[in-house]
Amino acid sequence: MSSEFGRTLRVSVFGESHGRAIGVTIQNLPAGEDIDLLALEAFLERRRPGKNALSTARNEPDRPVFLSGLLDGKTTGSPLCAIIENCDARSRDYAELQDKPRPGHADYTAFLKWGGAADMRGGGHFSGRLTAPLCIAGGIAKQILVRKNIFIGAHLFSVAGIADEAFPLHPAQTLFDEIADRDFPVINEALGRAMQAAILASSHAGDSVGGVIECAAIGFPAGIGSPMFDGIENRLSAAIFGIPAVKGLDFGAGFEAATMRGSENNDPYRIGEDGNITTTSNHAGGILGGISTGQPIVLRVAVKPTPSIAKAQETVSLSKRENAELIVHGRHDPCVAHRAVPVVEAVTALVLLDYILEEKV
Repeated sequence: MSSEFGRTLRVSVFGESHGRAIGVTIQNLPAGEDIDLLALEAFLERRRPGKNALSTARNEPDRPVFLSGLLDGKTTGSPLCAIIENCDARSRDYAELQDKPRPGHADYTAFLKWGGAADMRGGGHFSGRLTAPLCIAGGIAKQILVRKNIFIGAHLFSVAGIADEAFPLHPAQTLFDEIADRDFPVINEALGRAMQAAILASSHAGDSVGGVIECAAIGFPAGIGSPMFDGIENRLSAAIFGIPAVKGLDFGAGFEAATMRGSENNDPYRIGEDGNITTTSNHAGGILGGISTGQPIVLRVAVKPTPSIAKAQETVSLSKRENAELIVHGRHDPCVAHRAVPVVEAVTALVLLDYILEEKV
């Protein structure tokens, strides 16, 4: 099993949802970087469960414990390892699932690969719980990128067919900060309230909904990346698809570009007021030929509905080899997309920092 990514900056995630702890190891972080631990905890708080009816009732404090690589608030240059102890697991809710795989989960494929040996309580290593250590790593990466005037922010773009406003052509850091400070991560708070109502309605019906997250990175230098198979889109895609529940990803205009003419999709070049080359639109999402253009890098991530729902579902008994019915018990999110907003920021930050370190910018 490989749960790591990165070229120069190597990130490895470990643990299971109901194990003693989950954690992350980061190799090749620059030495001497100041890490604001209070800011890091505030970043982790954005994805933390148990805060309201919009998320699972599992209440985990998610306080990171650093085992190595950090001394007196500074990176030491050695591999940084951090864990988060699991404090509120209820494994009894998952006893029946050892024999009855949940539709939409990795229970069945894990059974095929490891013959029942994997710890699948709470989803095991496949669980969204593993995004907490990702946020430790990504929160640190974001702090390092800010010192290079690179800022990353995201918002919940849509839920259940209700869409937020899109990021402007040139989003500002202040907008990212405003969204991060809100209880529900949207640009337009009135539209956010409609999204929340849709999430709660699905929960009351014993069901769930998915969503789309829009993420942008500003200040990333032009000319970074590679063509073909090692481009920015390639490496971001590989890492973002490691986030549990992600089922789709596009950049800039994305799939909408297929409905445009070339004259509509092309981004015209102009000389900006500062004398630098810019574009009047950003359908490319800040990337051409796998290489950064200097415009904001913009991507959208599709998150599927939470597969653990209260409605009865059809499944099978693995031991009896017969059809069965399953009602999933326990505590589950009616929508995971809003909690995944900082996770997308985290993974984007890690990939972009990897490029910065690799190309020694």
